[in-house]
Amino acid sequence: MFLPFRKITHTFLFNSCLFLLLIVGIQNSSNRNKVDFLFDKTVDLPIGFILGTSFISGTILGSLFTINFGNKN
Repeated sequence: MFLPFRKITHTFLFNSCLFLLLIVGIQNSSNRNKVDFLFDKTVDLPIGFILGTSFISGTILGSLFTINFGNKN
């Protein structure tokens, strides 16, 4: 029962640390680009921030897909 909770906690803690390092490291980036959504565009964002948040969200979703919430009785 505690294994999925522990795995989720570790995943979010690790990715939060990565996100903080990304925010600190990206401050002097000068290459900026807009992200195209279906109906609108975002403000100019650093390319490293776009790639970093994409990686972080992928690791969170990937770790959540591997959790088995079924009963082990």
